[in-house]
Amino acid sequence: MVSIYPIKILFFLALFPIAFVWLRRAWRIAVRRDFSEVALKKGEPPPDAARWAPYELALDLVAGGVLVGVIVSVLLGWVEYQDWVAVAGSTLWIKIFFSFALSRHAHGFAAGQRSAPRA
Repeated sequence: MVSIYPIKILFFLALFPIAFVWLRRAWRIAVRRDFSEVALKKGEPPPDAARWAPYELALDLVAGGVLVGVIVSVLLGWVEYQDWVAVAGSTLWIKIFFSFALSRHAHGFAAGQRSAPRA
């Protein structure tokens, strides 16, 4: 039987680069006014990326802040394993889903595509 301990350590260590990337993206959007990573779809930002930047900024800032809070809480011993894994995992999935939805909404429908199949 495999122990949960190595998986626990790997998941905790993975939180560091994920939080760093999300907070770096928030910094680029807020301070540098760099919208090249806003609402990406197939690696391309939407034509009006500045319009969607505040939403992406909020997503990155909140998700990165929650992960930093989880990291600090684990290091200080304030939370149990089940609690921090639940918060970190939920944050990861919610950020992924919301970023996906934002990118699809920002790009709209491509030319020639219909919004729904006709019967």
